[in-house]
Amino acid sequence: MKLFRAATIPPVLTALAFFAGALLYTRMPELVASHWDASGAVNGYMSKFWGTFLLPIVMAGLTVLAHVLPKIDPRAANIENFRAQYDTFCAAIAGLLAYVYALSLAWNLGARFNFSLMIVPALAVLFFVIGNLLEHSKQNWFIGIRTPWTLSSELVWNKTNKLAAKLFRVAAAVMILGAYLAPPKFQAPVIIVPIFAAALASMIYSYLEFRKLK
Repeated sequence: MKLFRAATIPPVLTALAFFAGALLYTRMPELVASHWDASGAVNGYMSKFWGTFLLPIVMAGLTVLAHVLPKIDPRAANIENFRAQYDTFCAAIAGLLAYVYALSLAWNLGARFNFSLMIVPALAVLFFVIGNLLEHSKQNWFIGIRTPWTLSSELVWNKTNKLAAKLFRVAAAVMILGAYLAPPKFQAPVIIVPIFAAALASMIYSYLEFRKLK
């Protein structure tokens, strides 16, 4: 039952996003604010239609993709071994996009807030969920730390993804602390750098572990 609920979250949120866009469409401005810089200032606009419906369309596309990937992976049976974590990850992405969409609608209807800072907690939650996904992942072609070395060795895959799980959780915590405690000019690097560092460290670790096997 828990797995079923997680799997239904993306299509439900996508339907709600389309409904909200249709309901509020007549109240949206002709030029819809669609992009914000690191300080939270608007630096990009779209036409009314695309500004209102682009994110719901993206959500719909990702929902279909999330459903298809486990079916076309040559190691689909491995994905089924961590399907609960995979469905939770897909639900987290849908939740993040729905949250960003709600913020965008609110901004374009007149609310004012620091858009970038409002997104950080949701991003941190997503990366924490990614950590949980990586910890339970098994070898496959689409999900996890996929390098030539992890795909060549199940042992290297398991060790690399378990380390990456810890690094992504730490990165999520650093993102939260950096967003609200670091001086404004350092907020963007403190938010972005930990994620890239976690990914890079995981790739390097996979190579080093593969070398040990040789």
